[in-house]
Amino acid sequence: METQINTKEFRRSLHKVSNYHHKPFGKTIDSQLKTDYQGEIIQTIRANGYQLTQGSITIHLAESMGFCWGVERAVSMAYEARTHFPKERIWITGEIIHNPFVNQKLREMTIEFIPEIDGEKDFSQVKTEDVVIIPGAGATFEELQLLRSLNATIVDTTCPWVSKVWNTVEKHKKIDYTSVIHGKRGHDETLATSSFADRYLVLQTLADAEYVCDYILHGGDKTEFMAKFGKACSKGFDPDRDLHRIGIANQTTMLKGETEQIGKLFERTLMKKHGVTNLTEHFQPFNTICGATQERQDAIGTLLAHPLDMMIVIGGFNSSNTTHLHQMAIEKGIPSFHIDAPSRIGDNTISHRQLSGAIVDTPDWLPGGEIIVGVTAGASTPDNLIAGTIAKLLSLKAMD
Repeated sequence: METQINTKEFRRSLHKVSNYHHKPFGKTIDSQLKTDYQGEIIQTIRANGYQLTQGSITIHLAESMGFCWGVERAVSMAYEARTHFPKERIWITGEIIHNPFVNQKLREMTIEFIPEIDGEKDFSQVKTEDVVIIPGAGATFEELQLLRSLNATIVDTTCPWVSKVWNTVEKHKKIDYTSVIHGKRGHDETLATSSFADRYLVLQTLADAEYVCDYILHGGDKTEFMAKFGKACSKGFDPDRDLHRIGIANQTTMLKGETEQIGKLFERTLMKKHGVTNLTEHFQPFNTICGATQERQDAIGTLLAHPLDMMIVIGGFNSSNTTHLHQMAIEKGIPSFHIDAPSRIGDNTISHRQLSGAIVDTPDWLPGGEIIVGVTAGASTPDNLIAGTIAKLLSLKAMD
């Protein structure tokens, strides 16, 4: 039988290594961050009750939006790393956060991104004397092992909320439960989380969970099951064997309501399958949606209660938490445009991401006359991009 590596003990051992850094260096980089990311109009609008009226446009700002604490910490540590290691070659294993503007800033600081070959990261150029930054979404256990074996200096900016999820799947492993992870297959955070699990199954939607729960209760075609989830589960996964004892975990940026629905669905299913008195032997609930994600979802919920003509949602096109804010507006029936930068707004056309992932250009998108626009942004969006978007809106409406 293959010996299981103690991933929890490995993580603990990293903290004892002198060339592993998981706390800020204490360098003074505030002025640089302020120059790169501050948007003064945001503070003005917040001070005015999160509302601004200018001419024919009224803007309602979400009370919680933009950079969260974990993102600020990750970006700040990356900036500090360049100051702390001024001459060393610095790598980063993936996007520091899911925002192209911020990642470009790191490139301008000569921080290099680990290249990919055929979809796999290529660490062959990393040397012992190099510094490697771990992004806010974390790195896989295998990547951490490799970097430790190279004896490279590691600057770990992993968000504590992500680490909390890793602790959850470690608990599942200890009590021989399969980790059912509500997340997006292929997302860097979910890839990292699943790498710390023993047995796991990644479910992206409530429909996925309903399919699995139906299989638990009534059985089904194993070949069909594996065709559906074969790329979203652990090696050797067997749905007939591995769905009797389940622990819930999730990517921290998923929709809170959907994670809760999935958890309740599995609870009811395993209760029905094994009986009420035996539930704790077969099910472990845990909601690991991060506080910042929840705050931003709550804030747009409040914003959507206002009479709005449209929503503008700002954030990276590969940002999960931003996509979910956009989804909430769409589900409310309010026209919503997800953009990643003010430059997406032209004089007559807006280039935006649809929920399907397609980037489309929509002409004549901004109505004439008086309008009310809601504005929010994902947790990886700096204030300057929000401010630039608002400035574009004000400029266009000034021409009415």
